[in-house]
Amino acid sequence: QVQLVQSGGGLVQSGDSLRLSCAASGGTFSGYVVGWLRQAPGEGREFLASIPWTGGTRFYADFLKGRFIISIDNTTDTVYLQMNDLKPEDTAVYYCATSGRRIAATLADFSFWGQGTQVAVSS
Repeated sequence: QVQLVQSGGGLVQSGDSLRLSCAASGGTFSGYVVGWLRQAPGEGREFLASIPWTGGTRFYADFLKGRFIISIDNTTDTVYLQMNDLKPEDTAVYYCATSGRRIAATLADFSFWGQGTQVAVSS
């Protein structure tokens, strides 16, 4: 089973950008849809974006309003989440996860999870 190794979290200020990474270890993302999800303090886990291993059709949560971009680098077998114009409400633990479904755009679609990384955005 592929392991998901996350990095790129940290503390930033409102308006800053940050890129999270999710690398496949001990396997590849081939055959999976890979997604980014987050859980803010006091809230449930919510879907942000997903991309298939082929780098085809992407899905995004509407509330992101175009600020986040998901991508996959086949050279390194790594999925990224580029986060721009970060806001305090983006503060959360961010997870990458994989899905065996053809389309994955809800929390329930994902079955295997990374460890999560903390992103904190100050005002």
